[in-house]
Amino acid sequence: MAAQQPAETLHSRILDAFRSKIVDGIWPAGHQLPKETELAEQHGVSRMTMNKVLTQLAQEGFVVRRKRSGTFVAQARVQSAIMEISNIAEEVAALGRPHRWQLLTRERRHLHPADLRLLGVQRPAVDDEVLFLQGVHYAGDQPFCLETRAINLTAVPDAADQDFAVEPAGKWLLRVMPWTSARHQVRAVNIAGREAKLLSLPVGAACLDILRKTGIEGTWVTYARLLYPGEAHQLVAEFEPRAAALSNAP
Repeated sequence: MAAQQPAETLHSRILDAFRSKIVDGIWPAGHQLPKETELAEQHGVSRMTMNKVLTQLAQEGFVVRRKRSGTFVAQARVQSAIMEISNIAEEVAALGRPHRWQLLTRERRHLHPADLRLLGVQRPAVDDEVLFLQGVHYAGDQPFCLETRAINLTAVPDAADQDFAVEPAGKWLLRVMPWTSARHQVRAVNIAGREAKLLSLPVGAACLDILRKTGIEGTWVTYARLLYPGEAHQLVAEFEPRAAALSNAP
């Protein structure tokens, strides 16, 4: 009779097999795996061993485990430099997926107190008339980012003539309006209500919330809020020790 394989060997073999299915696209992003008990039975291991496999896959970023929902193949993560003003379409393209933009709101008006709070504006009021926009960026058929933006029509009057139904405002601004200053605020939030529905996330899911202000010669150009599903996005910062940075300065 053949000797029974050690649990650790089985664990490693199943782990490699699951990784391969995800990397090769056999299990695409969003695919729901069978229940833990079913997987354990299929592979002839204990539930404890299968739990160890799924836990390690989650730690490595291959899957997402959601209480009461199950285990799903994770979306590939996009990386953005913290201080970079990026084109979201390029972020999606870096994942090898098609980008689509859906404009939800386009209003010419003044900012309300609720808008100021949402956009992280550090002023009690803004006198300038704005173009207020909100829409969803998609990577394939999956919501990738919820963008809320106010454009200062005093600084960028031509924005009033753009419908932004096809080209997102962020991409247009990068092309036509050079900026000289920027402020970013990054925080983790738990999503709820309409925002959860727009990003197809369960209430309470963790998201990455980026609040951004750009300006030119002391005048603000745009306030933007970019809300990403936390499991699909990460920020990257590269820096040097202060002494090294000073020694490399021109």
